[in-house]
Amino acid sequence: MTGTELIIILLVGALAGWLAGLIVRGFGFGLLGDIVVGILGAFIAGWLFPRLGIHFMLVNPLVTSITYAMLGAVILLLIIGLVRRR
Repeated sequence: MTGTELIIILLVGALAGWLAGLIVRGFGFGLLGDIVVGILGAFIAGWLFPRLGIHFMLVNPLVTSITYAMLGAVILLLIIGLVRRR
């Protein structure tokens, strides 16, 4: 993995986590928390969406990656919210 790829992964994770935090809770989780939530969300979306038959391509691969990661992060935050309520 090159330095550029690592920076892109971190930026996509941070943006996706921040957006998911706004959607689910109304605020972000700080830079590190947003990165972790975004990257975990990307893994969740990459695993779940193909199994559900969900495939889409938006404007470009970067926008698609951010969207997938954000949707996966929203799913992650909703699951965490359900577990916390118990």
